[in-house]
Amino acid sequence: MKTRTFDRAVYGSGTWPHRVATGLLLLLLGLLQACATVSKPDPRDPLESVNRSIFSFNDAVDRAVLKPVAVAYQEVAPNWVRKGVGNFFNNLEDAWSVVNNALQLRGQETGDSLARVLVNSTVGLLGLVDVASDLNLERHTANFGLTLGRWGVGPGPFVVLPLLGPSTLRDTAALPLDLRGDLVNSIDDTASRNGATVLNVVSQRARYLSAGALVEEAALDKYSFIRDAFLQRRRNLVYDGNPPEEEETVEPAQ
Repeated sequence: MKTRTFDRAVYGSGTWPHRVATGLLLLLLGLLQACATVSKPDPRDPLESVNRSIFSFNDAVDRAVLKPVAVAYQEVAPNWVRKGVGNFFNNLEDAWSVVNNALQLRGQETGDSLARVLVNSTVGLLGLVDVASDLNLERHTANFGLTLGRWGVGPGPFVVLPLLGPSTLRDTAALPLDLRGDLVNSIDDTASRNGATVLNVVSQRARYLSAGALVEEAALDKYSFIRDAFLQRRRNLVYDGNPPEEEETVEPAQ
């Protein structure tokens, strides 16, 4: 089953290389402090101690800033406005999906993605109206992290990026190219570019308000719940929903 990736960037002012460099520097600083203090960490998450600290920071920012803004956006903006905004950014995402599906030599997915962009950018008023879905043109969202995975590059350890959230070492390495492929970052005017980025982030957060409430209610350990769901989802995407069975790690007898 095709699902959407939820690797979304939240950045402030400045050019994209500087923003990427800052984020990766913070990650490297975290790695240097990663002498594990968590007993028996998950093998997929050897940096759990540092990741939990960054996760707590991100969660605090979300509760203090992003979630209240998303709630206000949902209450103030009419449904047709929110839907149009979401469609517009989905159309930009589909453009990058065309490139990545082509790099993966996936003919059907490339054709569908290209057709979606052409239809929605014209008949769909620059993507504000999702005419392509009405024509049964399926979305096949793909970024360069997913492309690397389908090329056989392993995910590497789980990492939590400041402000950006869950990722893997592979997806983090692909981040600079994914940012370059985001058409919002090609806007020359800084104010317009930053405004579009903020609107996209708020729109995406508003979509996940209900899901966030379910996570809060269901998860005894929110960090582990989100980590496991993220890794499973990325793995399913790489293998088109049919991943091979993972080998169980057997702890030596004491």
